[in-house]
Amino acid sequence: MLSMECVFCRIIAGELPSRKVYEDEGFVAFHDIRPKAPVHVLVVPKEHVEKLSDYPDTEEGERKLGALFRTANRVARLLGLQGYRVQVNVGEKGGQEVFHVHVHVMGGWG
Repeated sequence: MLSMECVFCRIIAGELPSRKVYEDEGFVAFHDIRPKAPVHVLVVPKEHVEKLSDYPDTEEGERKLGALFRTANRVARLLGLQGYRVQVNVGEKGGQEVFHVHVHVMGGWG
């Protein structure tokens, strides 16, 4: 379920613009508006979950986390990245700014 108070949910719903690079039934990936690398894309599940640690320690949680990282890998391949960094910030103390699970895929150096 989407939260219309969440900027990523609003992007998913098409209410806010983004530079999408990938979309399927479960995820959307788009360029970060404040890139920290030559290529900086966010991979965001369409289901609103505030932070990575909110996924349950169950087979269902494992399936969802696996799908998230599989999609991040897929996006890196689509972007032609030979090497890249995958970063997840969890919670306010972990540097998370938008409270909707997302993975940063960063690359394009050299």
